[in-house]
Amino acid sequence: MKKFYWSVVLLALTFLSYVPNAHAQLPWDEIMMKKGEFCFAGVYENNSWNKYWEGTYLRENANIGTFTRQMFMPMLAMGLGQKINLITSLPYISTKASGGTQAGQSGIQDLSVSLKVDWLQKQLGKGRLLFLSNVHFNTPVGNYLSDYMPFSIGVGAPELGIRGIGGYKMDNGLVFRASMAYIWRGQTEIERDYYYQDGSVYSSFMNVPNALNIHGAIGYWAFENRLRLEATYMTFNCLSGDDIRSYNRPQPTNKMEVSQVGAWAQYYIKADRGLGAIAYVNQTINGRNMGKATTIGVGLTYQFKVY
Repeated sequence: MKKFYWSVVLLALTFLSYVPNAHAQLPWDEIMMKKGEFCFAGVYENNSWNKYWEGTYLRENANIGTFTRQMFMPMLAMGLGQKINLITSLPYISTKASGGTQAGQSGIQDLSVSLKVDWLQKQLGKGRLLFLSNVHFNTPVGNYLSDYMPFSIGVGAPELGIRGIGGYKMDNGLVFRASMAYIWRGQTEIERDYYYQDGSVYSSFMNVPNALNIHGAIGYWAFENRLRLEATYMTFNCLSGDDIRSYNRPQPTNKMEVSQVGAWAQYYIKADRGLGAIAYVNQTINGRNMGKATTIGVGLTYQFKVY
C-alpha cells in the first residue's frame, strides 16, 4: 500500500492530502484510497533489546543476551468506496537470542482485517480538518506457543479494536494527527493447567488484558506529495494484568506498557500510483514488562487501480 507501515506489534504515520492521492494506509492514519484502488506492501522489520522492564524495574537481560525479533509482513489495502477502505495483513515472525539455551520460534502469526471510514473532511482556515474511524479484528492463524515468552511470536488471543483518528492537514504540507483505540482481547490456550497470577490459577486458559493504544504524529509532505516525513509517538497500555515476578519469565497475563518515539520516511516514485519505498526507526523510551527495544524497518509498496 502506498501509505503503509508496520507495527507491533508493534509500530508510524500521516494525513490526508488536499490534492487527489493514491497512497497506501494503516489502520491508525488518515490516509484513504480511492474507490477501486489496490495497494500491496511488503515490510521487513528488525526489533532487538538486551534490557527489559521487570514490572517497572529495568533489568539487564543476562540470561539470554540480546533478543531479536524479525518480521516480514505482506499487506493489502483496497478502496471499497470513496469513504470506506479495507486493510488486511498476515505477518511471518521469527525470534532468537544471542545467549542461553532456549530456541526461538518462527511462523505465521495473526490475520488482521481492518475497516476504515472517512467521516469528515472540512476546510478550516489554511488547512483541512479530518476525522476517521477504524474497526479491526485479529485472530491467530499459526500454531504457535503463546506462553513461551519472550520467544513466542504472539499472544494467541482474538482481538477486537475500535479507533478514532483526528487531524489537521495544512495547505503547505504540514500535518498533525492523533488517534486512540480501545482494544478488547480474549483468552489464549496454554500447554499447562496451572499458573500463578496474583495467586494460584488452575486452568489451561489465560486472560489477555485489554488495552488502550495512542498514536501521534507531526509530518510533512514535500515534492508534490511524493515524499512523506514524520516524527511519531506511540503508547500501548494494558488496563489490567500482573507484573513479571523476580527472575521469572513473562506470560500473556502481564500488564504490558510501552512508549516509543520514532521517525518515518516514504517516497513515491510517481505521485499517483506505482512503486514506492518506506523506512522507519522506533525507540522504546519507557515500558513495563517489556523489552527496551530498537526497531528498524524497510519496505516496498505498489499501488494500482482495478475498477
